[in-house]
Amino acid sequence: MEFNFNLKGRRILVTGGAGFVGRGLVEKLKSRGAAEVFVPRRKDYDLTTESGVRRAYGDARPEVVFHLAAEVGGIGANQAHPGRFFFANMAMGLLLIEEGRRRGLARFVQAGTICAYPKFAPVPFREADLWNGYPEETNAPYGVAKKALLQMLQAYRAEYGFDGVYVLPVNLYGPGDNFHPQSSHVIPALIRKMVEAAEAQAPEVEIWGTGKASREFLYVDDCAEALALAAERLSDSEPVNLGTGSEVSIADLAAKVASACGYRGGLRFNASKPDGQPRRCLDTSRAAERMGFRARTGLDEGLARTVAWFKEQRALGGVREVVYGEG
Repeated sequence: MEFNFNLKGRRILVTGGAGFVGRGLVEKLKSRGAAEVFVPRRKDYDLTTESGVRRAYGDARPEVVFHLAAEVGGIGANQAHPGRFFFANMAMGLLLIEEGRRRGLARFVQAGTICAYPKFAPVPFREADLWNGYPEETNAPYGVAKKALLQMLQAYRAEYGFDGVYVLPVNLYGPGDNFHPQSSHVIPALIRKMVEAAEAQAPEVEIWGTGKASREFLYVDDCAEALALAAERLSDSEPVNLGTGSEVSIADLAAKVASACGYRGGLRFNASKPDGQPRRCLDTSRAAERMGFRARTGLDEGLARTVAWFKEQRALGGVREVVYGEG
């Protein structure tokens, strides 16, 4: 019999619900008939503390928790703040899961990270290879913290019957992303650089790394739908990849972004800067089989939407910029 967890009529807590992915997820949950969706804001609830987590649970009285809140960033941010990234991400997940267990939560959905995979994992990444090596060094503290939460959910299911599920979204992008020059991920960073370079008629744009590394990207609205499906359809705590199943080199991505932004200058790759993980491309068959999820938005379409949003919001002064991303 196909597993189905009904979200209709449920009280739901979404950490990071005001963030990039969270806003879309909140709308998906409301459209599915959730009775109440509670979004704790960082200024009101410090989820890295036990008192903050207990107050959030007490105020929301949730039956279901989606844990999306994270302190994240690109390679530069990970290199600058490895201690903070480990502590904040480990503490939030640890405390939220334990408090959920104490309160008899019906379901917990944990958003992991593709950074948890070993640096040289076979491509495409399969969930069975998650523990077969150490993550890429520049983002290992973040990746290890997130991966530890998978082990925690599996241990809690085995000992306490705690119903937690775990998904691994690939690199995300789309309208509403973080465009801060020091903490943004590769697509928003490139979009900002290309738009500003086009306006300044700059002869070239510098891009970190050799351009040879590859990445896979999932459009933000597709990810929000996948998270809702994970809550409804996953029946165990085994990890599930969320992505498109296709990769693009950073060099080709930069060319696509330049074209979408109307930038016609040169692209100069700075090989003295790190590439990060050599390749990222997911095996997405488990998500298709267990959740019925397949990404709908192609990269070219998604980039066009994101560039249009960025230009519109920039003109209005409404581009999102945060020192640490909240995913």
